[in-house]
Amino acid sequence: MSCCRGPTAPRGLPLWSPPGPSASAVPVAGGLWPSAPRREPSGGRRRLRPRPDVGTLFVSGLSHREAPVAVRERLALEADKLREVLGHVMATGALAEVMILSTCNRVEVYGVAGAPAAARALTFRQLGAQRGMELDGLEPMLYTKTETDAVHHAFRVAASLDSMIVGEPQILGQVKEAVAIARDCQTLGPTLHRLWMKAFAVAKRVRTETDVARHAVSVSFAAVELAKKIFSGLEGRAVLLVGAGEMGELAARHLVEQGAFPIYVANRTWARAQALARALAGTAVPFADLGATLAVVDIVVTSTGASEPIITREAVQRALHLRRSRPLFFVDIAVPRDVEPTVNELDNVFCYDIDHLKQVVDANLREREREAQRAETIVKHEVERFVTGRLDQEVVPTIVSLRTRLEAIRQAELDKALAKLPDASPETRQTLEALSTAIVNKILHAPITKLRESSRAGQGGSWTAFVHELFGLRRDAP
Repeated sequence: MSCCRGPTAPRGLPLWSPPGPSASAVPVAGGLWPSAPRREPSGGRRRLRPRPDVGTLFVSGLSHREAPVAVRERLALEADKLREVLGHVMATGALAEVMILSTCNRVEVYGVAGAPAAARALTFRQLGAQRGMELDGLEPMLYTKTETDAVHHAFRVAASLDSMIVGEPQILGQVKEAVAIARDCQTLGPTLHRLWMKAFAVAKRVRTETDVARHAVSVSFAAVELAKKIFSGLEGRAVLLVGAGEMGELAARHLVEQGAFPIYVANRTWARAQALARALAGTAVPFADLGATLAVVDIVVTSTGASEPIITREAVQRALHLRRSRPLFFVDIAVPRDVEPTVNELDNVFCYDIDHLKQVVDANLREREREAQRAETIVKHEVERFVTGRLDQEVVPTIVSLRTRLEAIRQAELDKALAKLPDASPETRQTLEALSTAIVNKILHAPITKLRESSRAGQGGSWTAFVHELFGLRRDAP
């Protein structure tokens, strides 16, 4: 399926917000008066409730917490397959809106549906079918969150608080890509659109107001951070990469991204040295020339599989003499170590092995955890604001209609009064305008306050019906 458009939710689909149970009523002259809206308990958390006319906002999925990598990697789909699945599930009419987030660490379905459980089963059955996986095998690993809990989860995911490495930046781009795919497929309705626009704003606030993403939590990046401290910047610093270990190569790439140049690569296998040098836009050097190369570089990253040190104290001493004691920084990621430990005793030599780097990573992880707590507070606050805004949304049309009706009455009566005062001065006219406006605002204050309170208590439907009846408002009024 090249196009993923299915029968989508109609334009203008209202936001979800709570109808709540039918409000009880007490007799009054001429009809029924809805009972006062229930207030949330002190310190209670406002919660969204499903609206039958819109459906329930939900997220269902599995992540690195519940599913092993063998399952996650099979279920993760490329963009074309995601489009096919989106088109299939929308064509069933079971969902009003849907978006699928598929990464190496999570596969999640965000949707709006009248029956979330059925929508979950339908979508994951289709996802599994793409990879020959049965729904029964996935069910034990799946989680589902609805309404307020779904909002909270989405905000945490976008802010990288639910990631395997808290604070990692990739997830935000992955979410934005998933949103773009759903938008292109026209399966992203107003509910999910508003949810993710707010989630992106929350993620930006977390990154701006906390340091949750500013501490290296990988060995390779920790090495780069240490090098930056020693040299006060890496622009123009020469690097020698010895060996072809994955962490060493990753560290070299991080150094290049920070402006390090030129890059030299040494490996016992000459073809491998040349290939890696090309990948890093560097120069391959013979393994036998290690000693001479030490004299011209500033940073050495080693990750060979040698059983004995390949860089000796004597070799480093000779290099220091040639470089006139300019600082030399070693990142020894190899196990066993590639650099003799006594090298660290030399002046202007800084050598960090894997244990040193892990200590840095552990300290940074603890710092990230502290910052993550600050980030969680931000998310909680933003969820509350988002929920309150969506709860208020249910009664906004009635408030607008009520204000429009009373404003029309005010203007008509003011015009009648001014017609009887043809000689009234501009000051008098302004005074009457202000007086009539103030009276209308005073009259509106109580019903508007009640409408908002009732909506937040889940009784908005009863109160809007009562206000429409009391003030003679048309249901199709703006």
